[in-house]
Parts: sequence; structure tokens; C-alpha cells
Amino acid sequence: MRENWDDLRFILAVAEEGSVSAAARRLDVNHATVLRRVAAYEQAVGVTLFDKTARGYSVPGPQRRIIDAAREVDRAVQAVGRMLQGARAPLAGEVRVTSTDTFCQFVLPTIIRRIRDDAPDLKIELICANVHLDLSRTHADIAVRPTEHLSSELVGEAPVSMGFGLYRKSGTPSEAWLGLSGALSRSLPARWMSKSVDPARIVASSDSFPVLREMAAEGQGMAILPDILGQTDPSLVRVEGGIPDMAIPIWVACHADLADVPRIAETCHALIRALAGIGDRLWLGANESSSAT
Repeated sequence: MRENWDDLRFILAVAEEGSVSAAARRLDVNHATVLRRVAAYEQAVGVTLFDKTARGYSVPGPQRRIIDAAREVDRAVQAVGRMLQGARAPLAGEVRVTSTDTFCQFVLPTIIRRIRDDAPDLKIELICANVHLDLSRTHADIAVRPTEHLSSELVGEAPVSMGFGLYRKSGTPSEAWLGLSGALSRSLPARWMSKSVDPARIVASSDSFPVLREMAAEGQGMAILPDILGQTDPSLVRVEGGIPDMAIPIWVACHADLADVPRIAETCHALIRALAGIGDRLWLGANESSSAT
């Protein structure tokens, strides 16, 4: 026989609610309709799906696999509905994107302009914060973050990595170092510095890579910077061999509960595509790594 999803919908509601009355309320139909649809389905398939007791309806062990399969069908049907809704609806509404000061100043403005060229009804708020905002508390919808591990409540993709280099002012060799403070003190470069650089050689510090770039450009010392910052300042030179090859994934992520919201899902996909297209700017060592494999 060919099962009708609408019939399975009634079966699943009774199994999950545990009673015909509760299933009727969930489906917004009357009690008799649920009884009739369940009985008709059981008769059609030749299987009794429920044990009927004074406490309600329960699913006996052998039939639980049928209910599990119905639940999978329900998820698939709901997913198709969300995709159809997203395909019909234009990309519009408000999306809040949080990222670091480096990305907010030097990477994302151009990407966001291109996204809005394709979706003029989309309003994007760019929130600059080096601390990780709590997406579960709706401080932001999407995070674009350099991080080695994504927290368990988030889902996303890391389309590219950001590389680092050691930079100093051109023509002014220096033994002094610029340190990383605040949120940057937990970063990959800061952890390497804590093991490899004599603290006495650290003459100043900052919690911002753009600020460290300006300090290095003033000749105050050498700084570990994202390549996308160091390479775009003509007053700086990269100190080759000064630090080991160092890169960190860039994640585009949102809370799992928001992953299927059309405007958020589509904005995430657009950000991922755009970042993947500028990987050579974000990590100078990427080409060397790929050619070596």
C-alpha cells in the first residue's frame, strides 16, 4: 500500500501525546476524527500500533520502529516546508552579525555590500566585539569568528583560515615585542608568545590587532598580526621565520535553533561563499600548504 503522510501525522501525534484528546488538541481537530484516522490506518496496514489502557495510548516495543520512522518522515516534511518557504520568500528582514574588530573593519564591509546588492531588502547590523557574544541570548544572529573549536550549541562552517605573521616597521629592526591583552590573551599567537618570548622584551600591548598594527607602524616593536592587516600596511615588513606557521579557522556560525530561519541560513551561506573566495588574502601560507600536499 502507499502510506499517506496525513495519516502518519495522526499516528505520530497520538504516540507523542499519549492520548487521543491531547493529539486532537495538537492537530486542531475533534476527538472522533483522531479515533477514525488511527483506526483506519491500523486496519489498512494490518497492524495494531497502540496498546489502549486506562492511562492512555502507549506504543508496544515491536511497533516503536514504526513510530520512529514516522518521526523521520515528519522531520523531512518539515524541512521541505522550510526550504519551500525560503525559496518563495525574498531575502529580507534584519540580521545581526558579530565579528572581531579586524573583520568588521577590513573584511566584512565589502562582503556585506555585495550581499545587500543581491538582497536590498536585507538589513544587516554589524556588531564589533572581540569578546564572544552569547548567540543563545540573541545578542547576535550570526558570528564570524576565528576560533579553533565551535561551542556545542552552535552550528556552522569554517570555509577559510586566517594566517598570522610577525611584522615590524620597515627599516627599523627591533628586539622589542608588542603583546596581546584582554580577549586576545587567549588567542593562538598569545599562547605561543607566552611560551617563546621573554616577558622582559614585551614593551607594550593591546587587545586589538588593528591597534597593534598602528603601534608596530610607529616603530614601537614587533607584533604578531593577521596577514590581512600586516600585508596591507606599506610601512610594515614581514619578519620571515620569526614565528612558526600559524593559522586559525574562521567560522561562520549561528545558534542551532536559528539554522533553518531563511534569512539567517541564506546570509550564512553568502558569508561562507564570500570568505572562501578571499582565502589567499587571509592566509599567505595557504598556497604553500596546498602546493606541498
